[in-house]
Amino acid sequence: MPATGGWLTVAVAPGAFFNGGVKKSLRCLITAGPTREHLDPVRFLSNGSSGRMGYALAWAAMARGWRVDLVSGPVALPPPPDAALHRVISAAEMFAACEPLFAECDLFIAVAAVADFRPKIPAGEKMKKSPSGEGTTLELVQTVDILKTLAARKRPGQVVAGFAAETQNIEASARRKLAEKKLDWIVANDVSQAGTGMEAEDNAVLLLSRTGGQWAFGPAPKRAVAEFILEKLAMEGLSV
Repeated sequence: MPATGGWLTVAVAPGAFFNGGVKKSLRCLITAGPTREHLDPVRFLSNGSSGRMGYALAWAAMARGWRVDLVSGPVALPPPPDAALHRVISAAEMFAACEPLFAECDLFIAVAAVADFRPKIPAGEKMKKSPSGEGTTLELVQTVDILKTLAARKRPGQVVAGFAAETQNIEASARRKLAEKKLDWIVANDVSQAGTGMEAEDNAVLLLSRTGGQWAFGPAPKRAVAEFILEKLAMEGLSV
């Protein structure tokens, strides 16, 4: 089964769609890239997300004439020139940026690979090695679940989906998250596969809908994957 990615979230206002299509005035919110949770001023917990999938979706959405807000973790990618770019570092910053934008958007695509944990108390100064060679213990706490929190606030007519980056039991894990987070769509991907994954230029995905739809696509360049996802959502009317 082909699959690859992070988490996707979509919200759509009543009347935004017609004849299976999407109006060009659609407002789209997309998250992309990793987050960083600092242990001290120079070290942090993060992941290998390049941001390519989220940025590809932003470019594809702009090509459709949609208005795009792109909330991005630290990446080295050029955003679409007409997108409103909101740069963030941590999960808390990403949530703070997304919260008001979610309330205003028609379509929310949360692709970012948000860190699941952060240090309970970050060190104020650079942590030093012990002269005796002893290790250290870090106390971690969970970060805010941006997708689940915002999905719980979904208003009538909105659609919420997500990317599920997995390494085992890809489809089963994605279906569980689809139900637990009360999503309408989820894009599952196997990030353990060589050539498709967080830092790769290609992706292979399994798109699942709450209503039982299932479509596989890839491996293919992430821009092509992005266009497939948006086209399928539009064809299905982003159905809720």
